[in-house]
Amino acid sequence: MGYPIAEAARRSGLSIDTLRYYERIKLLDPPARDASGRRVYSDADLVWLRLLTKLRGTGMSIRRMREYAALRKLGAASAGRRKAMLVEQRVALAERITQLRASLELLDYKIDNYERMEREGSKVRLDAST
Repeated sequence: MGYPIAEAARRSGLSIDTLRYYERIKLLDPPARDASGRRVYSDADLVWLRLLTKLRGTGMSIRRMREYAALRKLGAASAGRRKAMLVEQRVALAERITQLRASLELLDYKIDNYERMEREGSKVRLDAST
């Protein structure tokens, strides 16, 4: 099935400008064109865009995504390198999740502290970390 750029943008959750940008920087192969020369995105294009969106969500840089996209074109011969890239990204993401959890714990502690202060009023002793 083919989708015009506006529909591809809606389905992928990306903007039309982002689709054009991804094409320009070679993250996305140029889509087919209809008789009028308008872009027509395939289901396979949308699957690839979903993967790119997820990779970006992991914090993968555009440069690394471009490397991954170039390797993808090589097929099975590049599977080992692509896997290694994903393993590296997984490690980085796991470290980031650990950092975010620690930040969340700190926020929860501070919120609980402020709620206690509100309940107990002036009876709560403030310190420098409040």
